[in-house]
Amino acid sequence: MINFYPWFRLDSLNAFIVLAIGLFSLLVIVYSARFRFIRRRIALQYYICIILTALASIITVLANNLILLLVCWGFLGLTLYLLINLGDVGSETAAKKTFIIVGGSDAFLLLGIAIIYHLTDSLQMDQIKIYLDARPLSLSVIAYLCIAVACFAKAGAMPFHSWIPDCAESAPVPVVAYLPASLDKLLGIYLLVRFSLDLFVMNEAMNTLLMVIGAFTIVAAVMMALIQHNIKRLLGYHAVSQVGYMVLGIGTGSPLGIAGGIFHMLNHAIYKSCLFLTVGNIEAKTGTVDLARLGGLAKSMPFTYISCLVASLSISGVPPFNGFFSKWMIYQELIQKINIRQWSVVSLACLVAAMFGSGLTLASFMKLMHATFLGQRANKSTSQQSKDVAWTMWLPCIILAVICIIFGIFASQIPLRYFILPAIGKIDFIGIWYPGLSTLLIIVGLLVGIIIFKFKDIKPIWRQDKSFTGAETQDYKLQRISGTDFYNTIKELGVLKTIYKKAEAGTFDIYEQGKTLIFTIGRIFQYLHNGVLPTYLVWGLLGMLGLFLVLLR
Repeated sequence: MINFYPWFRLDSLNAFIVLAIGLFSLLVIVYSARFRFIRRRIALQYYICIILTALASIITVLANNLILLLVCWGFLGLTLYLLINLGDVGSETAAKKTFIIVGGSDAFLLLGIAIIYHLTDSLQMDQIKIYLDARPLSLSVIAYLCIAVACFAKAGAMPFHSWIPDCAESAPVPVVAYLPASLDKLLGIYLLVRFSLDLFVMNEAMNTLLMVIGAFTIVAAVMMALIQHNIKRLLGYHAVSQVGYMVLGIGTGSPLGIAGGIFHMLNHAIYKSCLFLTVGNIEAKTGTVDLARLGGLAKSMPFTYISCLVASLSISGVPPFNGFFSKWMIYQELIQKINIRQWSVVSLACLVAAMFGSGLTLASFMKLMHATFLGQRANKSTSQQSKDVAWTMWLPCIILAVICIIFGIFASQIPLRYFILPAIGKIDFIGIWYPGLSTLLIIVGLLVGIIIFKFKDIKPIWRQDKSFTGAETQDYKLQRISGTDFYNTIKELGVLKTIYKKAEAGTFDIYEQGKTLIFTIGRIFQYLHNGVLPTYLVWGLLGMLGLFLVLLR
């Protein structure tokens, strides 16, 4: 650990996050050079905001003083608002919503820091150690919960998540790939880890709360992602769902689980940034991100297709990619906790939720890949163009996809050894996984499948005929099955139908509910302040009587 006392501290936990911030900043700048929304009138503002965001993020990660951290954290909220607002239709509304949710959570961060200073009389993070009280409303617990609210809002955990899907849909793709997909996740989860490991001593109740929030976030967000037709919004909900794995891993309170949560934080930033950049390529080529209007892009966009395929398998937890390894670490810790009596029920429920969420993630990305790359062409004039996007746009995607592969196959040798374990310490795996051998077997299986596919015409054992649907026969060539039809029936299932309707109406959106509450209070005051002088005099008299009653006690 290196201290630039008293303001900065460089240690094994934040060193790799600084490297990741630099990598994502460089890739986004390269990608943005040919992206369509960078026009002359906003190019200077855009690149200045990107650079300032990178600098403020690095200072936030290295900060050893709580006031310095608070200032840079708040400044990042401003640059986030400015960058989102550079989008097209709807970006202004999304930027305002983001600013209110993230900025409102900054008030909780300020309150938490104030309580920490009250309890410790120090603002130096390396000099603070607070034991969480068993009482639920003690100052130490309130301080931690305030910090957690700020972390959840930044990273996008429920219930402070609703700004991410809106931002993903309306903001420019490079901005989404840079902030909600990568940097905001890194910063939000890093701060939660830093406070949970270094500044507070966690207790069983708080760890349980984190695990429950993480498990709920995984399932609820992925269920919303499953029914989306807009690719950006689908990825936005998956960005929320993946935060649940990170919070769940941290909530286990054990080295293996925490290491898995931190590793998943890094993995998510890699593959989700790759996914959003590939969506930017699709939008640049076709002019749409609606799954119903896409299809057959694999041949015309080979680099984008390969990158999206690797990132989709990674986020779905398919071996041997990086997303599998970090999820596997979290699963192992939950399995270990099932054998501990006081943790068995909670750990079993969280394990089921995590594995169920991973399965639904794979299902939704099957839908995305089929509708976008593997399905029938929706617009032949567009899809048959053989030229891919500019190399500055597909190269960052390929780089991130390669990292997904390397961090999966060589997880123990590279990311865990050099980035994660120096911060956490030694961890013990209860399972056995040989990524090299598994990768070799997977490659052999793929080669066998390719050989069989290439020689399939030697002895055909099937025939093509007209399809039969609803007592009518049609030529299969005239039919187009879109991936948007996958899982549509889920919205019509009993209780889920009601939940989906309420979700689409904003019932579970903390921003919409807060707005409704504030407007209701405003209408009450508007009714009371009717401009009639006697009414004001009566309220003034009642207020004075109230003060007298309080002061005379």
